[in-house]
Amino acid sequence: MFLWPAFLWGLLLVPALAAGYAWMLRRRAPQSITFPALEMVAAADRRGRRRRLTAAAVFIAAIGAAVLALARPTIPMPQPVNRSAIVLSIDVSGSMLSQDITPSRLEAAKTAAKGFVAGLPRGIPVGLVTFAGDAVLVASPTEDRGRILGAIDGITVRHRTAIGEGLIEAVAALPERTRPPHDGSPPPVSGASKPPGVVVLLSDGQNNSGIDPLDAAEWARRQQVTVYTVGIGQPLGSTTGFMIGGPLDEATLQAIADRTGGTYHHASSAGELKDIYRTVSRAAGWKVQPVEVTGAVGALVALALLAAVALSVRSQPLLS
Repeated sequence: MFLWPAFLWGLLLVPALAAGYAWMLRRRAPQSITFPALEMVAAADRRGRRRRLTAAAVFIAAIGAAVLALARPTIPMPQPVNRSAIVLSIDVSGSMLSQDITPSRLEAAKTAAKGFVAGLPRGIPVGLVTFAGDAVLVASPTEDRGRILGAIDGITVRHRTAIGEGLIEAVAALPERTRPPHDGSPPPVSGASKPPGVVVLLSDGQNNSGIDPLDAAEWARRQQVTVYTVGIGQPLGSTTGFMIGGPLDEATLQAIADRTGGTYHHASSAGELKDIYRTVSRAAGWKVQPVEVTGAVGALVALALLAAVALSVRSQPLLS
């Protein structure tokens, strides 16, 4: 991509210069010159000719690069996204002790969550919520990575599974967000933009307590929160490892993500879970954007011109 693409017409200079130089090489000398040591001169001339050709090629390439620099080139590069905060919401119900994922779902989730935090750009506050039969805000969004990593290490299991409560608690922890009123009425739809906010919710089971997860997702949507959901665990009936609890409710996790503009991912192993969290980390904290590289191209042009001059000087015959 180029910010000033009209300058690319200048690339027509490159074939024109190459053709002009080739024409000059084909011209014959107006008269022959007699030299007694012809073989020595021929060998020296071949070396000098190669250097002159190389110098000319480097010079013409430098001209082409200079034209590209004038067009202000850009390349896609990951840049930190303006996110006001991200909250991890992790299921800590008893089924997270299942060992179908080594060493257990819970330990795999903790390791992946720490990798997620480490992969975020600096300056983005991260919070932590855990949920079982109820939801607990373990750590409010903070830029102190050590505090969040320590909080993740301290996670322990509790009873039941309240996916909706885990989502509501995470949404309420984000800047300028609130909890639903006790009567269950939805918040008014406001055109005012809120600070960006993201929830990454992981669960391995079905909701059996608290607010309906889809009602919680609607609350998140109306409060302009993007929710990425992660399901963990192998299918019931798998012979791999010790398993506790019921089946994973993928349909609900998918619906939460769809309703809030996020994505749903499923992990059947610790490695898959790490990859998923890495993917979500890039989506939540980074965005590929065009970055201008005119300065770098200009530096290459300068180096190419210096190289062309050096080669041209070396190609000149030495007279004694």
